[in-house]
Amino acid sequence: MRKLMLFIATSLDGYIARPAGGIDWMFTDHDYGYPAFFAGVDTVVMGRKTYDLARSFGAYPYAGTEGYVFSREQRPPDGNVAFVSEAPASFVDRLKRLEGKDIWLVGGSEIIAECLAHDLVDELIISVHPVMLGQGIPLFAPGLPELGFALTRTEGFASGLVQSSYRRAR
Repeated sequence: MRKLMLFIATSLDGYIARPAGGIDWMFTDHDYGYPAFFAGVDTVVMGRKTYDLARSFGAYPYAGTEGYVFSREQRPPDGNVAFVSEAPASFVDRLKRLEGKDIWLVGGSEIIAECLAHDLVDELIISVHPVMLGQGIPLFAPGLPELGFALTRTEGFASGLVQSSYRRAR
């Protein structure tokens, strides 16, 4: 079975974006393991706001992967991206059972919460930027179930960013 991987950046105080969705505070001085991670996935899943943010930077950044965007409104496919209106948990559970490489849970917080609430996330790779935003969109929504994870790796960078990887302890 394929793994659902959350590879994401957060501020020191636990926010993945500013209140309006901005991510201008994230470091871009190093690849922080992204190319190696991306080589291991062939499918990306994300919420519509995350998709819109990714598209605001220009070309679709996840070329070469199958993309699924969860949206409450129907939209026509956009290249390799399909818009999905069904519940993320049941859709992702089916994706995990298909053949292929791992699946990247790109974001945002609503989709992350849904996948965690249904115990679908197999690994977390969290890059903590040494910046406190004070407010914003939280990485983990309140009210999630208790889930255990085992630390598999931690790496610090000269920028102060710390990246930790965790495997779901089942």
